[in-house]
Amino acid sequence: MGNVILIGFMGCGKTTVGLRLSYRLRKAVIDTDKEIEREEKRTIADIFATDGEPYFRERETACLHKLIKSVSNQIISAGGGLPLREENRKLLHKLGKVFYLRADAETIYERLKGDTTRPLLQDSDPKTKIRTLMEQRDGCYRKAADVVIQVDGKSFEQILDEIEARVSDWV
Repeated sequence: MGNVILIGFMGCGKTTVGLRLSYRLRKAVIDTDKEIEREEKRTIADIFATDGEPYFRERETACLHKLIKSVSNQIISAGGGLPLREENRKLLHKLGKVFYLRADAETIYERLKGDTTRPLLQDSDPKTKIRTLMEQRDGCYRKAADVVIQVDGKSFEQILDEIEARVSDWV
């Protein structure tokens, strides 16, 4: 079994699903955002504020190149914007099987309202911003994904069961 990659919009559950899946499948978990923060020795919000989004997107691509060379048989939780670049979508497929955790805009808003750590949501109307960004990104996520899992209204156990069933198809 190779790498299992989780993609999707911020707040869809990638980090939590990744952690729980790592226990279930007995695999290490890597979060690309945390990797970039560790390498940069600063938060994503600081990277956005100081160097801007284009710089951060370059760091995401560099992170994928590094993971392809150094990681196997692990769970990888990808940052929400990582699959937007065509190059990154190709790299994700080289890295492993890609699962798109898809949630509705209302679900995302309820999970993230009041979260000040997300640079893209620091907006006067975060609900509209979420809906707009999700509409813009859905096609990229679908292109990057081997499997789409709708997560609305499902428990983490149900989501994990779906992923595990699909992962076992590839063994």
